[in-house]
Amino acid sequence: MIGTSTAQLRIGELLVRKGVVSSDQVRIALIEQKKNREHLGKILVRLGFATEAIILDVLGGALGQRKADLAKVVVDGEAIALIPKEVARRFKILPLTFEASGNRLTIAMADTFNVVALDQIHAMLGGGIELVPLLAGEAEIDKAIDQVYGFELSVDGILQEIETGEIDYASIDAEREEYSQPVVRLVNALLSDAVKRGASDIHFEPEEGFLRFRYRIDGVLRQVRSLHKNYWSAISVRIKVMAGMDIAETRAPQDGRITLSLSGRSIDFRVSTFPTVHGENIVLRVLDRQKGIVGLDALGLDPDVLTLLKVMVGRPEGLLLVTGPTGSGKTTTLYSLLSHLNSEAVNIMTLEDPVEYPMGMIRQTSVNEVARLSFGDGVRAMLRQDPDIILVGEIRDEDTAQMAFRAAMTGHQVFSTLHTNSALGAIPRLTDMGIKPEVMAGNVIGILAQRLVRRLRVDCREPYAPSEIERRILGLDAAAGAVIHRVSEEARHAPDQGYAGRTALMELLKFSREIDELIVRGATLKELTQAALAGGFQPLADVAARRVLDGTTTIDEIARVVDLTGRLG
Repeated sequence: MIGTSTAQLRIGELLVRKGVVSSDQVRIALIEQKKNREHLGKILVRLGFATEAIILDVLGGALGQRKADLAKVVVDGEAIALIPKEVARRFKILPLTFEASGNRLTIAMADTFNVVALDQIHAMLGGGIELVPLLAGEAEIDKAIDQVYGFELSVDGILQEIETGEIDYASIDAEREEYSQPVVRLVNALLSDAVKRGASDIHFEPEEGFLRFRYRIDGVLRQVRSLHKNYWSAISVRIKVMAGMDIAETRAPQDGRITLSLSGRSIDFRVSTFPTVHGENIVLRVLDRQKGIVGLDALGLDPDVLTLLKVMVGRPEGLLLVTGPTGSGKTTTLYSLLSHLNSEAVNIMTLEDPVEYPMGMIRQTSVNEVARLSFGDGVRAMLRQDPDIILVGEIRDEDTAQMAFRAAMTGHQVFSTLHTNSALGAIPRLTDMGIKPEVMAGNVIGILAQRLVRRLRVDCREPYAPSEIERRILGLDAAAGAVIHRVSEEARHAPDQGYAGRTALMELLKFSREIDELIVRGATLKELTQAALAGGFQPLADVAARRVLDGTTTIDEIARVVDLTGRLG
């Protein structure tokens, strides 16, 4: 139980004020405290006046302390290895996650103000590691210590344990003693490892004789492990149990969701199963709220593009479209725009499939969780909820497109996505969906097309003189002695292949009066392109070329996600 000095907080008064216990109960607990000097909160729990969970919630909120839900925590083997079991038991702490990049150890503590414990742990670790304490119940910590210590928690160690032992399939979905089952620990370790390595997707792929594990990191799939196919049945059952799926159904696709606490924060996993000739293929999309919602200034846009985007979202009504393939960062951009506009002065409502990142003050609805609700019907119903800003996850059909434009024409700001290859390509796509040119003109704020490219690590790059074709792609004069960069030979075989993180490439088309007039006249795509370029529009290929010239990425990387053939003609 948490222990707090009187100077820091009068626990009894706070609990009475919050209605957790009565004044009489606090007086009884204070009399007991004089006998054995226990913490007041612990006595209240022992006497049955309140539960430990309720007291932790109240005190955690009052102290501004984050609470660790140990029932959903996936413990990191690296963290456990840093703190011996007897030390954890003595100080009532549980190591949760160790982040080597920041030299940061997150721990759960029953008493986050136990300075003696924190000092001794600092001294034991050498003092170079930052400790991040989270609040947890003493009983929870004791139970977790018994569970995790004494078991192998590293992926390699668990795989060796699985290869040399027998699997008890009956205990895979049991809550008791789950850490004794290596498959349970293996799934937890893989999820933890994927999040620590910045993966956006985790693939479990059965082949004829083996199971392949792959992570998608910075947009590229990387194989991380392989395992004999004999163990796939147990692993798939465990994932289905965690995601709330039907473990008996193997012939039809299923969807589910897992919420765990990793690296001291809540992480959601969107789970999808799909039958293949070699068994069920399972893919988990990692939804990290901390990374999924960023400010506009953190998107890595050019200053002029960022300024133009802020001007466009400042318009009180109209439709703003974000286009691009799956995995190009459309959702991140939309959430960044909503976060920029979110305040108590506006009512923001979203219709998504599904809701990926919950946001405060924003009314979010998941289409697949509401019976008989399509995007078109959802927008129709939303308009009766007095919204100022509406986010439609995707414009897929004519009905949704018509309702999105109706909302934009009636004084609402509407954001949505559309699957096209370019910003200008969205115009004929909307026409194909039945949107009349005169409706489109004047009601579209702008169209943003984007891609994500990996950033070249400074310590993994080497300069070289571009070839003739590369000069043409980059728009370089043959006489100029330009130098660009590529991944060094040594770095190509590293796990990150010489790249770290990603940056967005965006082409932003602002609808001007001239563009509107051309659309009404039924102008060709060539005429629209010429008018856009004359107004300062910068195509995606031009933006990508600048990223190569300034050393942010390589020409091989931009060629992977952007069509550069137009710059060769």
